[in-house]
Amino acid sequence: MPHISTAHEVLAVVFQVRRVENSPPSAKPALHVLLWQRALEPEKGKWSLPGGQLGSDEDLTSSVRRQLAEKVDLRELAHLEQLAIFSDPHRVPGPRTIASTFLGLVPSPATPELPSDTRWHPVSDLPPMAFDHAPMVEHARTRLVAKLSYTNIGFALAPAEFALSALRDIYSAALGHPVDATNLQRVLERRHVITRTGTTARSGRSGGRPAALYRFTDARYRVTDEFAALRPPG
Repeated sequence: MPHISTAHEVLAVVFQVRRVENSPPSAKPALHVLLWQRALEPEKGKWSLPGGQLGSDEDLTSSVRRQLAEKVDLRELAHLEQLAIFSDPHRVPGPRTIASTFLGLVPSPATPELPSDTRWHPVSDLPPMAFDHAPMVEHARTRLVAKLSYTNIGFALAPAEFALSALRDIYSAALGHPVDATNLQRVLERRHVITRTGTTARSGRSGGRPAALYRFTDARYRVTDEFAALRPPG
């Protein structure tokens, strides 16, 4: 039977590098995605990406920003961009619905207030997901990994100022493999992505030489080396 109408929804894959809930303070942070739990059928109890139907008077970007603010009270996005279209005729029950996905990034120090049905989940340990939302998360993760190699998009995951060890942990979490801090520093400085602030971090309990602090040169997205790739060690 042919479809007689087509709906359009916008969905946001919002990532943040943060400490895994209930993990020890010494644990490394991990890449998390923001999900909300469905209270009604279809797929009641499963977890979904935030978003919803495109309004008749909205463009895609305005719609996803509105719905993130209204539905999960998220306004602290450092980066937002459209990623892909998911158009399988049977991706959701009922009228055919095309989905436009967006990549959103929240910097590590931000702690947005979330509704009770919304939580951060480690990307490596997703809960049961509704519809085709799990492939959407994987697609967004793949795109983020690629963009970390050839753009300065790390600015949207990092604090305003950071030690190289903290930036290494952020890149390691987002890329999914260990990163050497010295090599990362060399690559990012050569591309003029990060710069020294001229200040140092406070010394820890163990003392030692205070770590130099860095910042991203730009807080706006730009391509730095279109053929670059940050590969796993070995």
